[in-house]
Amino acid sequence: MMRCVLAFDTSNYTTSCAVFDGERGVNSGRLLDVRPGELGLRQSDALFSHVRRLPEIVDALPVEGEIAAVGASETPREVEGSYMPCFLAGVAEARALSHFLKVPYFGFSHQQGHIAAAAWSAGHMELLETPHLAWHLSGGTTELLYVRPEGVAVRCEIAGGTRDVSAGQLIDRTGQLLGLSFPAGRELDKLCGEAVEKKSYLPKKDGCFFSLSGVEHKMKEMVERGEREAETAYFTLASVIRAVHQATAEARKLYGDLPVLYSGGVASNSLLRAMTPEGIFAEPRYSTDNAMGTAILTWRAVTALG
Repeated sequence: MMRCVLAFDTSNYTTSCAVFDGERGVNSGRLLDVRPGELGLRQSDALFSHVRRLPEIVDALPVEGEIAAVGASETPREVEGSYMPCFLAGVAEARALSHFLKVPYFGFSHQQGHIAAAAWSAGHMELLETPHLAWHLSGGTTELLYVRPEGVAVRCEIAGGTRDVSAGQLIDRTGQLLGLSFPAGRELDKLCGEAVEKKSYLPKKDGCFFSLSGVEHKMKEMVERGEREAETAYFTLASVIRAVHQATAEARKLYGDLPVLYSGGVASNSLLRAMTPEGIFAEPRYSTDNAMGTAILTWRAVTALG
């Protein structure tokens, strides 16, 4: 009978479950509900939503074959003190299944899962075996990582990124002012295609780090002046991209001419992809929060056991 693994990721925005058999994977996921005009959820509300949502997510996932192990995203990062309550929902589900199925349980960080999903879906699994740079661009995280292999997973060291507002926060705040739904990335991306006057701003930097608060201030001025939504959308995204490119160039001076992997929901943006032809990008559906990367790492862990 074919073997597979099952994994869960219950991030601050998405309830997700995935199955992986060593080559193929399938995932089931759904964004948490955020009320119109709001920019996210409190952790208590997110945790409650995950617990309520998990049964339907699991029901929608086709599982064929024998489950050899169960995994989950336990923490945002693989460092001491990294914690978010919402991950407890997926961990509890995974540990219970592990016990009753009498199979091993493996825990990883949400960030490790993002990198594994991006490498796999981009067709570059070799990145999990060699040092590289990786961007984690999402609603709450804008980090440039120096990534090295560590066991069946990877070790991530923050090399650069934002000092204040994350790329995802800036995008969602722009969307809120423009009356777009949350999360606003997809609608903002679509608006960019209608931009005529394509302006941008290079944020203040400090080595591989930068600040996006200046971009936010200028974006708000554009909204107050009544500039076209398309121009405002383009300004926000193009300014973020300029900051990302600048930090990447600085990091390559320090770490060498390493490949650069892009993960996280913001990495699904079409303007970023078009302006970064040398980047290695996850498929858009695996850029956003999903359990696929955790399933891949769970497979690697159970395979290592023999």
